Amino acid sequence: QLVESGGGLVQAGGSMRLSCTASGFMFDDYAIGWFRQAPGKEREVVSWISRSDASTYYSESVEGRFTISIDNAKNTVDLQMNSLKPEDTAVYYCVTDSPKYLRQGVVTPLGQWGQGTQVTVSS
Repeated sequence: QLVESGGGLVQAGGSMRLSCTASGFMFDDYAIGWFRQAPGKEREVVSWISRSDASTYYSESVEGRFTISIDNAKNTVDLQMNSLKPEDTAVYYCVTDSPKYLRQGVVTPLGQWGQGTQVTVSS
């Protein structure tokens, strides 16, 4: 189970932190990360971090502005979002799956989705 926290309304240029806490069984070589879906757009991968070696991935649209981190002892992943833009407005979903699928923007039936949290960036 994945439980997200954070989200809300922020002005452009501001910052926000999302957190995701995972419970239950998870493969050690899995990654935990974030997808997002904006109104009228397809769901896209934002960032993920490997549980085994803490390697990370960022989409081009957030590289340099977002930072993902993991606390394996607490099974918690944080996404620090800085310099937010109106185009970052979306529902953000915490996900887990193998990195080889997440880097393709795919979550398989063996992966999990959180319930989603709304992030709104006003101009």
